[in-house]
Amino acid sequence: LQVSAMTSLKDKYEHPLVDRYASKEMSYLWSPAKKFSTWRRLWLALAQSQQMLGLDISDEQLSEMESHITDIDFDLAELKETEFRHDVMAHIHTFGVICPKAMPIIHLGATSCYVGDNTDLIQIKESLQLLKDKIVKLLSVMKVFSEKYKSLATLGFTHFQPAQLTTVGKRCTLWMQDIVLDLEVIDRLIVDLPFRGVKGTTGTQATFLELFHGDHDKVKELNRMVCEKMGFSKWLAVTGQTYTRKIDYNVLSGLSGLAQSAYKMCCDIRLLASMKEVEEPFGKNQIGSSAMAYKRNPMRSERVCSLARYLMGLPQSAANTHANQWFERTLDDSAIRRMILPEAFLAADVILNTLINITDGLHVWPAVIKAHISLELPFMATEVILMQCVVAGGDRQLLHERIREHSMASGRRVKEEGASNDLLQRIAQDEAFAAVHDKLDQLLDPALFIGRAPEQVDDFLAEVIDPILASNAEKLSLVSVDGVNV
Repeated sequence: LQVSAMTSLKDKYEHPLVDRYASKEMSYLWSPAKKFSTWRRLWLALAQSQQMLGLDISDEQLSEMESHITDIDFDLAELKETEFRHDVMAHIHTFGVICPKAMPIIHLGATSCYVGDNTDLIQIKESLQLLKDKIVKLLSVMKVFSEKYKSLATLGFTHFQPAQLTTVGKRCTLWMQDIVLDLEVIDRLIVDLPFRGVKGTTGTQATFLELFHGDHDKVKELNRMVCEKMGFSKWLAVTGQTYTRKIDYNVLSGLSGLAQSAYKMCCDIRLLASMKEVEEPFGKNQIGSSAMAYKRNPMRSERVCSLARYLMGLPQSAANTHANQWFERTLDDSAIRRMILPEAFLAADVILNTLINITDGLHVWPAVIKAHISLELPFMATEVILMQCVVAGGDRQLLHERIREHSMASGRRVKEEGASNDLLQRIAQDEAFAAVHDKLDQLLDPALFIGRAPEQVDDFLAEVIDPILASNAEKLSLVSVDGVNV
């Protein structure tokens, strides 16, 4: 059977998180090139530190290793792994082919988890930093939106039933508040993430103690030196063969929190889009439906909800993995971690890219919002009408009953006949409310019903968002976000 070169490239499963959605930056952080070049950096850091502490390792050997960090022969490594059935040994030998002088001291005293686990932690830390930068970018875009619409009144909803008015900008700050809390979690994860370090086969550092002839201080110093060379100021005091998989659970829980916030925000946007109050960015030639040509579906928000639902489920896998680690280590953590760690970060990356895209182009339709308010505002205005009539000398209980009767009658008319809300007309014809007849129109200004929403937006942006943006100003100017596939 002959197949074309193009067809042969498409006869394997393609992961949509990489091939369709994720940014180049996050895809690289979880790529083989990043992973295995980091292994080599770890081997170099170990050898450099061992030399400084007195082991017989030459400058020539270190220089040889340093010169070949990124030129990895992946084909040879694949052949070696087929031969050895061991990925770390395959890459040691692959590295040794281009570093023949250093080959005798590569991986000296270490176990596979020295490169495997420490690399995972490096990838996690750098991925968290990338997500943090994008969260800050998202907040900067959302700030513009919330500020622009801080005074635009809109229906609030409780139980998904019309409630007291809020503003479009105030609602946006609710989404932002959740994301700020997620940012705080991710910040803590970055600061507190420990390195596994140099711990040996079962975590006792026995091989390193042997290398340094029983010198405990040198073994401790070796661990410190390697951790700091790899950019970590904290490390686990004790480990088994691996770092505790509790760390994976904590990290994925933080990403799950971000997914929850994204889902809530995009679910709100989808509901608002169905009411035609807001609209996602929509390309000139974009097609919403193959059958219904008129449709403008909130596809970006739907994608966020879909990926967020997946990401929210991943901590359960991490929890089960941690709970099932027997004694110092079992290998049933390996295959699942190869999937859930990169996929969690790739999904979070796609979610943030898409949220930035949505918010940056989210279109608001004030006329539709005003029409929806006009249907409900007469009911909301009754409390103000009641208070003003009482101040003018009216009987509170009598007025309350009259409002109840008129509201029920008007509501029945709206529901049974599909007619407009005539509550205010009924009140205008009822002499019990004569005290407000000449100012009913004034009492229907939506601005009277939004409370401190605009001021709350101003306070929130000044007290919460601006300090975040200021402290990350340098990174904010460097953040790039790949285009969003639709």
